[in-house]
Amino acid sequence: MTRASASESHWGWVVVGAAFVTMALLYGLWYSYSVFLVALLGEFGWSRSVTAGAFSTFALVHAGVGPFFGPVAERVGPRRIILAGGCVLALGLVLAAQTSQPWHLYLAFGVIAAVGIGFSGYVPLVILIRGWFPTRIGTAVGIATAGISVGIAFLIPLCQFLIDELGWRWALRALAAAVVCWLVPATLWLLRERPAAGTFRPPAAGRSAALAPHWTLSLALRSRRFWGLCVVLFTGNTAITLFMVHQVIYLVDHGVPPMVAATVGGLVGLISIVGKAGWGYLMDRTLRELVYTLACASFALSIGGLALAGAYPLSVLPYLYAVVLGLGYAITAPFAPAAASALFGGPGFSTIFGSIHVSLGFGTAAGAWAGGKIFDVTGSYAAAFWGALGLICFSCILLWTVAPRHGNPPPSGR
Repeated sequence: MTRASASESHWGWVVVGAAFVTMALLYGLWYSYSVFLVALLGEFGWSRSVTAGAFSTFALVHAGVGPFFGPVAERVGPRRIILAGGCVLALGLVLAAQTSQPWHLYLAFGVIAAVGIGFSGYVPLVILIRGWFPTRIGTAVGIATAGISVGIAFLIPLCQFLIDELGWRWALRALAAAVVCWLVPATLWLLRERPAAGTFRPPAAGRSAALAPHWTLSLALRSRRFWGLCVVLFTGNTAITLFMVHQVIYLVDHGVPPMVAATVGGLVGLISIVGKAGWGYLMDRTLRELVYTLACASFALSIGGLALAGAYPLSVLPYLYAVVLGLGYAITAPFAPAAASALFGGPGFSTIFGSIHVSLGFGTAAGAWAGGKIFDVTGSYAAAFWGALGLICFSCILLWTVAPRHGNPPPSGR
């Protein structure tokens, strides 16, 4: 290995480490909405579908900016976009702290903060990491996205503590300050792009390799595997998000103290740290379909685990539920880029992945809203649990027809 290549390898892991911390902060904040949901319901008395709907709006807007990242990044570079996104996110949180009507929350958190995370979070960081590790994306992204789990593990209980001590408005302001204090210096000094590589560098196999057909967004949109993967991600994320958003309020409803319920939510993230790195490692070395199936089985078991935790709120069962859910939930972050890269790798990956990511956003929005709506209509989460079980099973079966582990060469004509 040359000195230049060794330096590049070193900085690649620095980028992964910085992305780890960034995702911990941004997505710990994301999943902390479950404890803010309890505080907002307590202060304003809004319906659960209305209050959870702000999170659904957030998820839709977050997903909607994904397809625009690739083309914009090619013009100004991802670092500038990430920096601007962090500032927009902080502004959204400060404005959300002034909420007194539902539309205030929807605009500040659901739109402005969502745009901020969209341009500073998962999609741009995955694209940045893939530029450094095009052949080990499962492992590298698995490690970086384990930061999401760290954020869940520590920020959910921390936000509950801040809410108890300072109130939910000052808790949001504190999060805004943390975003600025970390993301600005991290973007300026740590989140480097790979020199002269962009988001993808084809192997040095001569001019014929460079001129070989590759996937573009227009070609991908005509592929059944593109739409199949989108449906897999939508249905799986709908089921998992329903639990992640509503688990704290469900446990509180069934007699679990709020801080204990928040700690259970944090434990989900703690367990998924190992899960994300482990699933990512396995996806680089064995069938992605098999790995996804194992994770789905763990999530299916967690559905029954949450029901039991609600029946025995003062037992150890809420914590056992968190362990099983953490393993199942862990598949969400590393699987999407690994599968998309296997199916549609090449110079057009950033735009294609940003478009695929829309399905994740729609699933997140659907899960958050559906859980609240089903409760409002039926007075129970039972139907939501059964629906989540059906969706996760369907997602798992459909993936085997998409087959992201196998080759998917683009059509020769464009």
